[in-house]
Amino acid sequence: MPGLRVTPVHRHGQARLYVSLPDGRAAAWYDRDSGRVSLLLDDHRDAVLAALRPYAVGELLVGPPPVPTVADLARLALHPDDDLAPNRPGETLLTELERHAPARRFRADPRRRALAAHEAAGAALDLLEHAGWRVLHAVPLPGGATIDHLLVGPGGVIAVRSLDAGHHRVRIADPLVTVGRSAPRPLLRDARHQAERAAHALAAAVRPLLVLVDAERIEPGPANGVSVLNDREIPDLARRGGVLKPADVEALYWTARDRRTWLRV
Repeated sequence: MPGLRVTPVHRHGQARLYVSLPDGRAAAWYDRDSGRVSLLLDDHRDAVLAALRPYAVGELLVGPPPVPTVADLARLALHPDDDLAPNRPGETLLTELERHAPARRFRADPRRRALAAHEAAGAALDLLEHAGWRVLHAVPLPGGATIDHLLVGPGGVIAVRSLDAGHHRVRIADPLVTVGRSAPRPLLRDARHQAERAAHALAAAVRPLLVLVDAERIEPGPANGVSVLNDREIPDLARRGGVLKPADVEALYWTARDRRTWLRV
């Protein structure tokens, strides 16, 4: 059938080709990872396969769309007001600065440096999607706390705290983290606590991670279960695997996207 249109779409780490009729109706989609063609209009089967053949590799599995999973149903039922996926890195700080930024500043607002650290870490984490990870930013918890970033992927679930190190030396001595000459802060204890709350909400194991943005040097010390990385090491997370299957990643990700998941932790 002439006029079939093949459109590539990349979304949430998935690469698909959508086939549509000249009138705009969807006829099928081809999942590059699985090699499966989900056929919506069976009477156009031959034309769809002919349109996809230049793009396909190997044998094609052809059939009706798979039965929706729990994650699919959750996505369809999720109200936009409850969907956390649109949250930007540092969403809470962005809102504060937009609403309450002083008209005249005589010194640099430390919130802006903190926001820049969230944005830098968030941008690096977003790049992990090509390796099968899903990322949420600024996950709100009751009481005003926020998980800076939540990673769900082949290596499990990770609650990420991002910290601006301001090109200073950082000393780790559980539960304290000291940046330059500033007062020590119990950030490792806080990171563990937030990971525990996330584990309770998701009914899954969650590991804490502290990402130090623009650290001049990290002096390691006892961290008792909290991983500590500089932001340049974030791409190394792509190599972690063996914990969650793709279906489990999707199910946990869609559960975490729902704001209501976090109301009782």
